[in-house]
Amino acid sequence: MEKRIKTRKEAKEELFRKGISVTQWANENGFKPGQVRDVLRKNTPCRFGYSHKIAVLLGIKNGEIE
Repeated sequence: MEKRIKTRKEAKEELFRKGISVTQWANENGFKPGQVRDVLRKNTPCRFGYSHKIAVLLGIKNGEIE
């Protein structure tokens, strides 16, 4: 069974509900805060590279990280 994909809004709300800022989440996961903000704002298609990894980790994309 596949995990339900979240919307970008749901992912952002989950961070806020847990009391985690975008900057904190980015630092804890090895990304720059601007990269995470770009993904959450739909500025990137999240097909590969850091945007793919961020989207998968946030649960807004079904995918694998190698």
